[in-house]
Amino acid sequence: MSQIPTYVTGVPNGTEKGLYLAVDLGGTNFRVCSVTLNGDTTFNLTYNKVAIPKELMVTDKASKLFAFLALQIENFLKEHHSEHFESHRRRRATISTPSGYREDEVFHLGFTFSFPVQQLAINKGNLMRWTKGFDIEDAVGKDVCALLQTEIDKLKLPVKVAALVNDTVGTLMARSYTSTGAQRSTLGAIFGTGTNGAYIEKTSNIKKKIEGEYDESTGEMVINTEWGSFDNQLNVLPTTPWDKELDTKSVNPGFQMFEKRISGMFLGEITRLAILEMMQSKDSTLFRDDNSSHNDWTTTTTVASQSGLYKQWGLDTAIMSVAAADSTPELSTLRQELEKDLNIYTPSLEDAQAFKTVADAVARRAARLSAVAIGAVAIQSGLLKDPEAEVIDIGVDGSLVEHYPFFRDMIYEALRSIDEIGIQGASKIRIGVAKDGSGVGAALIALVAAKMDKSSGSLATEVKRELDSIPAETGLSNTALTVGGLLGVAAIAAVWWTRQR
Repeated sequence: MSQIPTYVTGVPNGTEKGLYLAVDLGGTNFRVCSVTLNGDTTFNLTYNKVAIPKELMVTDKASKLFAFLALQIENFLKEHHSEHFESHRRRRATISTPSGYREDEVFHLGFTFSFPVQQLAINKGNLMRWTKGFDIEDAVGKDVCALLQTEIDKLKLPVKVAALVNDTVGTLMARSYTSTGAQRSTLGAIFGTGTNGAYIEKTSNIKKKIEGEYDESTGEMVINTEWGSFDNQLNVLPTTPWDKELDTKSVNPGFQMFEKRISGMFLGEITRLAILEMMQSKDSTLFRDDNSSHNDWTTTTTVASQSGLYKQWGLDTAIMSVAAADSTPELSTLRQELEKDLNIYTPSLEDAQAFKTVADAVARRAARLSAVAIGAVAIQSGLLKDPEAEVIDIGVDGSLVEHYPFFRDMIYEALRSIDEIGIQGASKIRIGVAKDGSGVGAALIALVAAKMDKSSGSLATEVKRELDSIPAETGLSNTALTVGGLLGVAAIAAVWWTRQR
């Protein structure tokens, strides 16, 4: 797995207060949010969402796209925070700092940028490549935070791009802020269209070199696992003929093999391939009746030629949820959905039961593999054996854990079967939904970054004060200058040591 350092070295505890901004560029829409943290694990969220013009997704200059994004930030501030915004603009001319604002007058912004980047600091990251229909060659290799900040500054907005955010890391932050109890959250995980996890790790356990700047004082850092690519070599992952076919026909064969067995984007296709093979088998009568006496509706089942069963991605995971939720004796709800969504007309009870069995098996495997990822982090944290840790809090987001019936129950079932966890350990793991990692979570990471800025700014002020106190007289000997320089270094070191302690 990639195990990417995120440069986020702290998580909130729910007592934080303040107003922060977050923006999310993850596809064809751009979202601007403001989050007011109330200091009691609650928050207030306001947002605007706009579509990205097609021509800006493939433009020749990166500045055109980022100028559009900065304009949306300005419009949002004018609409939702006009008084705060205008008062900052009026004060601008009276402030002597280079940017025109004191640090406490700036909106700190978390930038969720859902494209591959090489992150170099909490607010620095170079674009590696575009995906999702974007193609702006001019931006590749450049710091996306700097690109956005440049356009923000052109509009003279009181906004600082404080943090570059991964949405999974944001899920961890959002859960840690909103969860109750003394124990902070350990893991943020997404189980939806895709899957990924981010957890808190001791920096002493991180073996790869961490390039760039970060706050070393906490001794911890949030790691973005990118676990969707776990075991691409298929050394341990269970594999069926339908997994192989799905992978071969996917846009990225051989990659994201863990994700292709878990996420909602793929579960429907696995189910479709399994059902289709059963339909084509001579030994099976699935969705096929010899005559009406074989169908409890005293008719025969027909599958339309345009049915989604015959098309790649033609079976949506949503119908699997219907199958899981339908516990009626006749499975009437599922049968109605089979007819409505898949053009399978008058399916028999046996047909519906077979479909439900296959769908349940695919979903149960996904839940158990999800438990493997959660369990691995729980074991790695050491909290299972810590008698003082009452709870191991896990924040999750995504359609599977939110809406798929019994998905979390199946995760707990699997956790209890892991030897290192067992019944007692599983009861210690608390899985709760953490909404809006790209909004609330991004704002919280901006808060962490703002604290780091304030700390380093305060240190710089103290250092300058110490240096200014050294006499600057002319005619001093080289020896005296050397001694003076050493005293200055000692003073700086003393200030730094005091702050660290």
